[in-house]
Amino acid sequence: MIGRVGLCYSLSFLWILAGCVGTVPSTGSPDRSAELPTESGAVIAEQSPPRDRARIHTELAGAYYERGNMAVALEELRVAIAADPSYAPAYNVLGLVHSDLREYDQAQANFERSLRISPTDPDANHNYGWFLCRTDREELSLRYFLAAIRNPLYSTPQKSYLLAANCAVRKNKDTEALEYYEKALRLDPNYLGAIMGMAQLRYKRGELAESQLLIGRYTKLVDATAESLWLALRIERRLGDKAAENNLALQLRRQFPGSPEYQGLIKGQFN
Repeated sequence: MIGRVGLCYSLSFLWILAGCVGTVPSTGSPDRSAELPTESGAVIAEQSPPRDRARIHTELAGAYYERGNMAVALEELRVAIAADPSYAPAYNVLGLVHSDLREYDQAQANFERSLRISPTDPDANHNYGWFLCRTDREELSLRYFLAAIRNPLYSTPQKSYLLAANCAVRKNKDTEALEYYEKALRLDPNYLGAIMGMAQLRYKRGELAESQLLIGRYTKLVDATAESLWLALRIERRLGDKAAENNLALQLRRQFPGSPEYQGLIKGQFN
């Protein structure tokens, strides 16, 4: 499953609102939903024009979605759509919520409604592409990722290139996947997801020297992960460097003893 890191929606108003009512916790922290400015946001929203009310409640819904609080996100979206039924971003976020709830028919209907209202919106195209890939329609998903990328106002096309590459890998379209990874890295040379994705694909293709360079580049940018250690270990194993392999195995055991990667090492599942 592709994580929420790859998803797109704007929370710009929430940060403005936070300056009025208190702090907004980071999306990586434990759920502290009570700190989100629902009540004050509602008061401000109800004094605003319908489009502004829809925007405010949609952005609050996005914050609750990011925290995993789907019930409150759905309520905020209900208010947003009641305020302005033509506000496309509300249906985009509603699609994300229903997708995480595995209510796929409702998710698809809301993504499609968002795109009917705003066909060139890059966030909606990106998120619908992710949804299609997640539901085993990888080839169709590429159309929407590329539609997002073509929008000159899209601020993070590297995200769409990354997910397009990941979906192409799932269909064994390695040449297309490499092209997308390369384009993502041209836009952001330190984009960790693209570096790791390309390293894994190069390994799969038996291009061990290229994979080794990429995983070295990855580990210079971020602390080792179970995923990066496991890939590096398998590269060294295939290259025949036993000392490097043993060193990486020791790191994997010490740092990530409960990981699926370490279990793979114990079971000798190197492929």
